[in-house]
Amino acid sequence: MTAIVTAENLSVVIGHAKVVDAATFRLARGTFTALVGPNGAGKTTLMRALAGLIPAEGTVTIEGRTLASMPGRERARTLAYLPQGAVFHWPLRVDALVALGRYPHGDALSSPTPDDRRAVEAALTATATAQFAARPVTTLSGGERARVALARALATQAPVLLADEPTVSLDARHQLVVMQLLQKAARNGAAVLTVVHDLTLAARFADRVLMMRGGRVVAEGDTASVLQPEWIAEVFGVEPAMLALDGVQLPLPRRPL
Repeated sequence: MTAIVTAENLSVVIGHAKVVDAATFRLARGTFTALVGPNGAGKTTLMRALAGLIPAEGTVTIEGRTLASMPGRERARTLAYLPQGAVFHWPLRVDALVALGRYPHGDALSSPTPDDRRAVEAALTATATAQFAARPVTTLSGGERARVALARALATQAPVLLADEPTVSLDARHQLVVMQLLQKAARNGAAVLTVVHDLTLAARFADRVLMMRGGRVVAEGDTASVLQPEWIAEVFGVEPAMLALDGVQLPLPRRPL
């Protein structure tokens, strides 16, 4: 596995609590990695630290360069971050909002280039939000806004895509659509890291899994090797039933332990 992102001994302290504790892992191009763990494991904090949004100890390098050494615009071209529960306060048109994903590629005064327009159109089409292009984003439902937020991240065309629970407010169909889009982004060469609460979605779509508990990465590897009943029972406190579907073992929570 050739890593594009390397995190070494990444730690975050909030107050007197070490919320992320010496996390070390790698993300590779062309790989969809699911970040899983129980509530309070530190997943969102780890994602924010990895994106350089909060102070952290340790180092994050992207293609051999430390994240801290990258100017803001270069960092934004390199790493797209989709936060959990994106909130939009201003009634921007959807197409204008998605076009903000292209901002790192130009400057505030430049007109959109043909590449910019193609990237925005492709992102709108991929997320099935083109039908909303002319509407103010504040008029959309929560699930529709979530897809617009993903479209903005995809429009950046960054080699690293971090998505924090992108399926949380979506119905069953659009959960699958979003996971397929993230999987496609990885197949197109991006390193994708996504926080996933539904272990069946992680098992079905992810190539690799990072499993967290108590602020630490306790397991890392290919999806089938990490999403084993023993690990799930120990980390999540549930006994899983394993359902075979299309050649994939899907873990279903059977009872609490």
